[in-house]
Amino acid sequence: MERRGSVLEPQSGLPSPSPRDPLLSPDSHMDVQGYKWVRWRVWSCRLAALLSLGLLLIVFHWRPRLAVLARCCSCPLPLADVILIRDIFGQQHVVEVLTEEMEEGSLGMLGGLEDTEWRDTVQLYEEKKTLLRYYMFEGMRYIWLDRKGAFCRVSVLNEDWTCKELYGFQKGLSHLEQSLRRRMYGPNLIDVPVKSYIKLLFEEVLNPFYVFQLFSITLWMVDKYYVYAICIFLISILSIGISLYEIRKQSITLRNMARLVQNVTIRRNSGVEECVSSVDLVPGDILIVPQEGLLLPCDAALLAGECLVNESMLTGESVPVLKTPLPAGEGTYSSEAERRHTLFCGTQLIQAKGGGPGGSGAVAVVTSTGFFTAKGNLVSSILYPQPTNFRFYQDAAKFLLILGVIAIFGTIYSFVVLYRSNVTWLELVIRSLDIVTIAVPPALPAAITTGTLYAQRRLKRKGIFCISPPRINICGKVSIFCFDKTGTLTEEGLDVWGVMEGGPEGFSELVPEPRLLRPGPMLSGLACCHTVTLLHGQPLGDPLELKMLQSTGWTLQEAEGDGKVLDAEFGGHRVLAVMKPPIDQLKAQGTTLSEAVAIVQRFPFSSALQRMSVVTVAPGGHSPLAFIKGSPEMVASLCSAETVPAQFSSKLSNFSSEGLRVLALAYKPLDGNTDLRTIERGEVEKDVHFLGFLMMKNLVKPQSADVISVLRQAELRSVMVTGDNLLTAVNVAKSCGMVGSDEKVIFVNATPHIAHSMPTLKFNLEDTRASQSSVEVITQGLYQGGFGYHLAIGGKSFAALCDHFPEYLPKVLLRATVFARMIPDQKTQLVKELQKLNYRVGMCGDGANDCGALRAADVGISLSEAEASVASPFTSKTENISCVPLLIREGRCSLVTSFSLFRYMALYSLIQFCSVLILYTMKTSMADLQFLYCDIFVVTLLALVMGKGGPSEELHRRRPPASLLALPVLGGLFLHTCVLILGQLAALFITTSQDWYVPLNSTVFGTENLPNMENTSVFAVSAFQYVFMAVVATKGYPHKKPLYHNVLFLCLLFVLFGLTSWLVLYPGPFICQKLQMFNFSDMDFKMLLVAVAALNFFICFFVEMLIDLGILNCLQCLRGKRQSKKQYKRLHVLLSDSPSWPPLNQALSPTDHTIICLS
Repeated sequence: MERRGSVLEPQSGLPSPSPRDPLLSPDSHMDVQGYKWVRWRVWSCRLAALLSLGLLLIVFHWRPRLAVLARCCSCPLPLADVILIRDIFGQQHVVEVLTEEMEEGSLGMLGGLEDTEWRDTVQLYEEKKTLLRYYMFEGMRYIWLDRKGAFCRVSVLNEDWTCKELYGFQKGLSHLEQSLRRRMYGPNLIDVPVKSYIKLLFEEVLNPFYVFQLFSITLWMVDKYYVYAICIFLISILSIGISLYEIRKQSITLRNMARLVQNVTIRRNSGVEECVSSVDLVPGDILIVPQEGLLLPCDAALLAGECLVNESMLTGESVPVLKTPLPAGEGTYSSEAERRHTLFCGTQLIQAKGGGPGGSGAVAVVTSTGFFTAKGNLVSSILYPQPTNFRFYQDAAKFLLILGVIAIFGTIYSFVVLYRSNVTWLELVIRSLDIVTIAVPPALPAAITTGTLYAQRRLKRKGIFCISPPRINICGKVSIFCFDKTGTLTEEGLDVWGVMEGGPEGFSELVPEPRLLRPGPMLSGLACCHTVTLLHGQPLGDPLELKMLQSTGWTLQEAEGDGKVLDAEFGGHRVLAVMKPPIDQLKAQGTTLSEAVAIVQRFPFSSALQRMSVVTVAPGGHSPLAFIKGSPEMVASLCSAETVPAQFSSKLSNFSSEGLRVLALAYKPLDGNTDLRTIERGEVEKDVHFLGFLMMKNLVKPQSADVISVLRQAELRSVMVTGDNLLTAVNVAKSCGMVGSDEKVIFVNATPHIAHSMPTLKFNLEDTRASQSSVEVITQGLYQGGFGYHLAIGGKSFAALCDHFPEYLPKVLLRATVFARMIPDQKTQLVKELQKLNYRVGMCGDGANDCGALRAADVGISLSEAEASVASPFTSKTENISCVPLLIREGRCSLVTSFSLFRYMALYSLIQFCSVLILYTMKTSMADLQFLYCDIFVVTLLALVMGKGGPSEELHRRRPPASLLALPVLGGLFLHTCVLILGQLAALFITTSQDWYVPLNSTVFGTENLPNMENTSVFAVSAFQYVFMAVVATKGYPHKKPLYHNVLFLCLLFVLFGLTSWLVLYPGPFICQKLQMFNFSDMDFKMLLVAVAALNFFICFFVEMLIDLGILNCLQCLRGKRQSKKQYKRLHVLLSDSPSWPPLNQALSPTDHTIICLS
């Protein structure tokens, strides 16, 4: 058996959003290796750890893989004691293999599943003991399957359940069955680990940052820098304490949000209902949902009754959703495909009815528990986020290595200088190592996060909540923003614009109010085809359906009590709701109030199916009818061809072009002998008769056009991703300014491979009525860059483009602005494909159908009233997209602040590094309190308040840089360091050239030589350098407000400048004694030192201005112009030079392509 394996991921019932993209299913690409403990190796490591005083354990803590290789030997996976996991991001994890003893003979008690499948999960030892082998990784349980030869998620055991098999569980599980399943699946808990303060302290202290800090403090104590060492120690203790408190507080908050333990009622196979803890729930348990609802502790498929559910915790969508029973078909159950029949963990069931005895409550079967639930996946993504592939954070680590190299050279130089000074070996080692603590500032990683923390607070004050602070900096680099349409760009509610009935003879006249329709199927369909329900007597449901129902004038009535009276009135059918026409309509028809229509079956709207349907009966159970409502294209495809008017396409095109939301309705009579409770959706939704169109006006939010205009002026691409009609989406894109009035729209039509035709790809101009000559002029204008154009594509064409024309996909993505009829998985795929072109992608939606895209995007922002929604990294309480430019501005401000802080901290360490080396050369050093003044009272205070400046009010075209290793950054640091060294040397040489200069004692070294003239002059100038370099390093325009807006920082600069001037000009005997400074009596000389510092400042400021103006870019010209590393920029250049893109009015086949190479 192979020693190396992989983790198998259960296959979903849905097609993979992007089969080429491993990021969408990361666990299926994990590399797994097995290892077994070797006793002599274990004891050798223990001995080595003892001899190294624990240093080896620290190395093992930092590099767990080394610990495994040192203590274990490789072995086959089924025999492994330890598993080494390497994920697709290259990160390595070590987990221990656990075993659990199973009851002998219990495998045959698993009703509804094959015994062989379960027997695969165990290993038999000594013919008596049955052991389950598994490990836990990121909260999920992976069990060994001998037949597959791999560790698999435990959810693989129920991945193939069909809808029919789920109904087979209705009798419930026995105690023994549930006990066995509980041992297999583990407890039903989303358990966020909250570590004790002792463990957190241990982990925090072993952080490389604090290990380096501890090393530095020890070194300073040995070097007799007691005051400075104690101060840094106290600050480190305070920092650790705050860090531990915040980490534990966040963990507790997340645990309280994730952990749910309550008593629930389940049904046993004996028919008895039993109250158990939700921790004991397992897949296959039958859950009895009370009428008043509950907070669901698991994922479950609804088998009987209807539930009104608030899913805002997971999706951010505040409108409750009606869930209906799962169709009992042969297809494999998938929670995503059957969302409208699935109750998700963490959602609040507001009301349940029609499923239990007396018509109250509902019945559901548990399908997933713990971290395998929808909520568990979301919590897992917060607990174990994907590594942030952001250049700034990567370069920060590389830059620390550069400083480390500089420190090595400084150590060598100081070693030579000290060796020549005949100091003791102890002092030589201490002084040499001290250079390392100066050159590599241990506070650097902490300092650069302050800008992000300030930005997070500002965002929170403006109603934008963030659960992933590192993404704030990424907001500053967003290059394209995708927007959902309904509820995001347009108003949530829609107003009915009109109804138009249609049939074989054509369309009737437009009726502005549905209540004015003559009685018939169209009016009944509008009144009945919805999922509106009553809560405390008030109608509740989708805003569109509420408007539609309201426009008919019909009223909704639901059964009271057990509903048997109402059922009997409608022929014994189980009545879900009754729709009654208005009284005036009844009088006009000459009927009585008893004339009504009962809804007896519902098939809710599905984004993938683009439709919903209901089954109704008249009083007495007569005249059963099925009604369908959905996208016109989908409904027409389900209709008998002869019932669809010939003008269908032209009418739909006209209405959609006006920006109207168009829905189509259809119906068909059903056989009276059909069992309407068990009728399948496929039977209801075929061979129906077309009824007509319902047009609704979806107004663009007033803020949308302004925000899109701001983004376009800042040269940020805006893209619309919607499930609505393509022409409607194009109209909205024009209304909100995504497509300019002088820009053309080209429709991309791709067809898949079908029985008698090859896949084709066409690019057609929006206005097909234009003459041939005008089309030629427009085409020539496009090729010559005379016209701006946007591509628009539908969901089916997008799928065909991905499958059959992958070589054209990047080119379409580069120019496409409108993506319509996109199902949720396609939205996620679009975000991933844009990221492959090196775009930094932002996504803004309401969270209802775009959760996957929101989480996949680099920056996802959900418009929701829920403050703690886990639907996306950012949640905005503002119900429009005005939060988008605000978030980008804050991101840019935070990124620029992080840059400024990084440069300042690097310059601070280089200033001190140079000062110490200069003084070492002169056989002296800085005093304890001099270090303290510079590091604590100057640098730390300035670094803390430097990031308080807010973002600029405008969104500039130029995005801030993200690379710390770029020429302007490294070149700037080099030039500033040179100027700063010259300033310190100038102060030293001016001092030594004075008539009253007295050389220091060359027979002693270091602090024993204090006070002296050399030390005081270099310290004076360097103290000024720390202050004024904070001004030079702080960037303002165009991404931050000018310096004077940061009042606290400005005041601190003046205070520190005044304090430093006082120390140089009028220190007094007491201060001179404490700081070990030489008290110069020559005021002209002291003024000269201040002048040197001032000149130093002006030179650095001038150099920084030249760098900002691009003076260093001339060096880049010497190497020649290089291609951008971003694929979308390179592709843009290639397409700009292409004389025939896009190829209008040509049918392209997969063999006709020309591949544009980007490598």
